[in-house]
Amino acid sequence: MTLSLNRRRLFRPRDDSAGQNRVTFIELFFDLIFVFAITQLSHTIVEHLSIRGLVEAAVILVAVWWVWMYTAWATNWLDPETGAVRLMLFVLMLLGLVLSTSIPGAFGDRALGFAVAYVVMQVGRTAFLAWCYRAVDPSNALNITRITIWFLASAPLWLLGAVLGGDAQLALWAAAILFETVGPAVRYYTPILGASPTSSWSVSGGHIAERSGLFIILALGESVLVTGTAFSRGDISAAAVGGVLAAFVGTILFWLLYFNHGAERGSRFIRSSELSGPIARLTYVYLHIPIVAGVVLSAVGDELVLAHPEDQLSPGGLVVVVGAPVLYLIGNLLFKRSVGRPWLISHLVGVAALIAVYAATVTVLPPLAGLALLWISTSIVALVVVADEVSARRDGSSRPDGEPEADTATT
Repeated sequence: MTLSLNRRRLFRPRDDSAGQNRVTFIELFFDLIFVFAITQLSHTIVEHLSIRGLVEAAVILVAVWWVWMYTAWATNWLDPETGAVRLMLFVLMLLGLVLSTSIPGAFGDRALGFAVAYVVMQVGRTAFLAWCYRAVDPSNALNITRITIWFLASAPLWLLGAVLGGDAQLALWAAAILFETVGPAVRYYTPILGASPTSSWSVSGGHIAERSGLFIILALGESVLVTGTAFSRGDISAAAVGGVLAAFVGTILFWLLYFNHGAERGSRFIRSSELSGPIARLTYVYLHIPIVAGVVLSAVGDELVLAHPEDQLSPGGLVVVVGAPVLYLIGNLLFKRSVGRPWLISHLVGVAALIAVYAATVTVLPPLAGLALLWISTSIVALVVVADEVSARRDGSSRPDGEPEADTATT
């Protein structure tokens, strides 16, 4: 009885109205590790700008996202203000530091460090959560046990890939990421134990929405750091100033596109729904991946252009500068649709316009300097932001309370 009571104290109260599920300072402290991880990843992409380099970066990005998101779900249930949970987060921070420092050599001499840190973080945190639940809620303990089994099943792929290296490593790590990505979709089906019922995936929707928004801000911060660093180290010229302005304006536009009519609506939507778990799985686990990828690639594109604003971009640089806003627009389109907005024509047109610019640049137009292409891409995103504002105001005029219609989302 005493053990059960002690473990029960490790959980948050489930009263959103009382503000018990706010994001805590220790969670923000934990996020600092991922600021470093994003910085490491963006610099690694710059140094390995090729098709293979982008594929390797995609594997690392999703791995980093999984670590962060699963921890966000854990602290959605557990109380970070308790000693045991704080200790867990501190241990995860140390392992996250190993993970982050290994990113530049993740497909080289630091592959094993990355793999071991990743596996220990995923298995250790999930096993701890299952242990906490076992004395409190056997049904949820079984759900978390299924997740632990899935991470144990993928662990050999990570470790063996790190040992083998080369093409085998990329294939095995990609298989591990694919396996872990399928897990939530199939409700962590496990032989004998079966699948987790979605009715048991109850989360504090406001907390998950706020945590996800904060991660987007952290990722956007990398673009600000790149812009400031490039301007402080380079020569002051008209091209350099134009590049800084384009990068800074692009970062603001990305912020507006997500936070103006997406983040708060998403928070209201999930808080008002009885199916908070399935909505969080679709909206904040899966659909945020292209959003985060777009932000990371945007920082890479800014760095490439700011380094040599008047030079032509390499084929890989061209893909990054145009592909970043394409991914970001697609992610925002799907995110906003999942929380009740209609299919936004502005976002689709923006994606089509960016793809057309890319096609014209490689086939028809004379070679463009990186600065010119960055401004063209930024201008297209600006038009989408304006159109999104007009669309949101039109929708708001038909629903003065501004609340999304819960039955329009796909969960």
